[in-house]
Amino acid sequence: MKNYLILLLVITLSLPSCAQETEKAAETSTFYFIRHAEKDRSDKENRNPYLTEEGILRAAKWSLVLKNMTFDAVYSTDYNRTKQTAQPTAEQNGLELTIYDPSNLDGKAFLETNRGKNVLVVGHSNTTPQFVNAILGMEKHQDIDDDNNANLYIVTVSSSGEKSDVVLVID
Repeated sequence: MKNYLILLLVITLSLPSCAQETEKAAETSTFYFIRHAEKDRSDKENRNPYLTEEGILRAAKWSLVLKNMTFDAVYSTDYNRTKQTAQPTAEQNGLELTIYDPSNLDGKAFLETNRGKNVLVVGHSNTTPQFVNAILGMEKHQDIDDDNNANLYIVTVSSSGEKSDVVLVID
């Protein structure tokens, strides 16, 4: 009986620290950044083209690559090609797209709004690395080559504010 009381006491004293660890883990934010898939380049005057067939397939592939992730939000710029790229993953997670303005990137405000969340952000060859840099708080990544639609930037921000990133090429 005495052993059971000691065990109960140990468990009771351990629960608050377990709850704190769970709370800290829940505050970790993970951001997934991709550039839009292949766009239609047949009309040089069209500043808002849709995806090509290859691009539509890549958008579907991104949703497969990311299928085991549960997203709290999916962000896209207000262009046909980015919305088409983001839509399959948003639908897979039962989410509406959140439109953001790539000319007004505020990394600190974005971090605060999305604290503790898993977020997908779809942008462009120049805005995607700029956004990653804004989240990291440093100029680390350069613009993406115009023929590269395969980079996946993953940025993790811990509850203490520590940031780390990795770039994967998913072709």
